[in-house]
Amino acid sequence: MSDSSLENQQGFSSRDIVAIGSPAHKDLFCHMLLDSFDPYRPAVIAWPDLAPDAHGRLTALPFWDIAMETEEMAARRMQALADATTDPLIREAVALNAFEERRHKEILGHMVRAYGINLRPEREPAMLADAQWAFVRTGYGEIFDSFFAFGLFALARQSGFFPAPLLEVFEPIVQEEARHNLFFVNWVAYMRANAGWAGRVALDRQCLAALALQAWGRIGAAREVDDKNFTRIGGETIGLELKPRDFLALCVAENERRLSRYDRRLLRPRLMPGLARLISRFLPGAARH
Repeated sequence: MSDSSLENQQGFSSRDIVAIGSPAHKDLFCHMLLDSFDPYRPAVIAWPDLAPDAHGRLTALPFWDIAMETEEMAARRMQALADATTDPLIREAVALNAFEERRHKEILGHMVRAYGINLRPEREPAMLADAQWAFVRTGYGEIFDSFFAFGLFALARQSGFFPAPLLEVFEPIVQEEARHNLFFVNWVAYMRANAGWAGRVALDRQCLAALALQAWGRIGAAREVDDKNFTRIGGETIGLELKPRDFLALCVAENERRLSRYDRRLLRPRLMPGLARLISRFLPGAARH
């Protein structure tokens, strides 16, 4: 089971359609990642000077240590899969994914040093017993998190919560997560199409377990918020009055915008946009039929 569905291929000529699981499909999703690589170097990033209020907002955010640990964990899991992959093209693409995740951590490390952000000591990462399970779990986690991150990043830009030069530093990171999501759902679909019956069942079980685990983890995080109206809190924090339905619509729009630059024949993540649209039907302001 994959978090994807075939793109609506209406309007494609027969030569444009790529069969999921074919060598052409593998070339398409691997080269999407490889050919769009941005070779920027974290060490030469010029971190902009921040006004005292912007600096205070940045340093007050409570999740920088978690973000760095998450990037390190993602890099290790993706590299483990690359090391276990025999197909040379897929191995190269997954290894690049791992490199980019570790580069995200490096950028965060430069940022916390540049702005004097205090972090707790980094915890020792857990050992990996199953490289494919670890990759699937991480892939679905990134799909959950980046869907909302796309919307929050757009809100931060609209509100001026952070100065534009700082947001420009993080723009490549946000876009790389969109690429990673696109690669992941196509990798899942490709692997499933090329597995035997037992392999498909095993992969489906991993995907379902990963989805359940990531969803439960985010429900648990939401319970830690004293005021359950999380989107209102987020909106007030960045200076906007935010309605949940409007926020979900923004997340859907930003998700589609960030993925629109890549080949339309590739599968797109559908779970989060679909859930957001479904939930929006029951929120205040939705049209009633």
